[in-house]
Amino acid sequence: MFNLKNARLDRLAVHRVGSKTDPESLDLSKDEITPDEDILNLLKKFFLKPFSEERFFSFKHSTDISLNECYYYVKEVFTDPEKFYDNSCKIASLLHSESRHPNIKTGELYVSYFDDVNFGENITEAIGIFKSESKDTYLKVYPKKSTYQVDAEMGVNINKLDKGCLIFNVEEEDGYRLMIIDKTNKGGEAQYWIDDFLQVKIHENNYYHTESYLDLCMNFVEEVFPEADKIDKIGMKQNASNYFKEKESFNVKEFEDEVMQQPEIIDAFNDYKSQYQETKQVKTYDEFDINKSAVKKSSKFIKSVLKLDKNFHIYVHGDRSKIEKGYDEEKQLNYYTVYFEEEN
Repeated sequence: MFNLKNARLDRLAVHRVGSKTDPESLDLSKDEITPDEDILNLLKKFFLKPFSEERFFSFKHSTDISLNECYYYVKEVFTDPEKFYDNSCKIASLLHSESRHPNIKTGELYVSYFDDVNFGENITEAIGIFKSESKDTYLKVYPKKSTYQVDAEMGVNINKLDKGCLIFNVEEEDGYRLMIIDKTNKGGEAQYWIDDFLQVKIHENNYYHTESYLDLCMNFVEEVFPEADKIDKIGMKQNASNYFKEKESFNVKEFEDEVMQQPEIIDAFNDYKSQYQETKQVKTYDEFDINKSAVKKSSKFIKSVLKLDKNFHIYVHGDRSKIEKGYDEEKQLNYYTVYFEEEN
């Protein structure tokens, strides 16, 4: 749906922003910067490489979208790019005013303007807002007279973007389309980037529907059957995951028949789904096209390993019926019997 490969970084302003509890932690630069081509390429990698998932958001406001300050400043830039620098300062000031928790780190805020961005069938513009809060230590080795000198320097790791937001100039009336990165989402300051500064809501596309339903299934297995045999739990999770891997579209009746199968499990699943939707304030749909990127991401978190004391790990990838659990009365130990046709 999007392609950032040909995106061109045209404008860049860098400010320094920290917690509002420290009034001196806001330092606005006096102008835009124009790095050379090599630095621009490094910055483009730093800014854009983390954005790979088709998980989109849009700006929101309880009464009028134009009252969302970040949306308003972004819209001004898309309307008139010559207002880029002034609005980059306003964006930095807004972030500072919304960074209320004292644990929020001071860091560089990069506001950028991209051209030639592929989004769907459109070639459009995008505005990036990125913040680097973490610093790494680097060794600098250089020749000095007849030997070498080694120094340590603190700097930003271009492979670790702490926080980022990429706003595409599409669907303006619906709050644009955004992609968000937040790698330092911890503690009491956790939601300031998404909830306080950006004020966004999830955009309900097929990626969202697929991700939500898989999350629902995994939580159902763990919460409704906490005492179930681990093999059975692994089997049910894998059945759900395989359904999404093999099908192109989701149909709730087909899913229940093929994955849940037993009427009592189907009833328990539907009861849990109602509670899940109410608790998490999400809506699940009975039919949608399956997004394979969301399936691939969710599959990483399905644990298919049985850890037996500190002696053995059993990886369960296939037919549940080929492994059985038992208890040896004489040895007072549990055991598993595994059936197979050939050893590789």
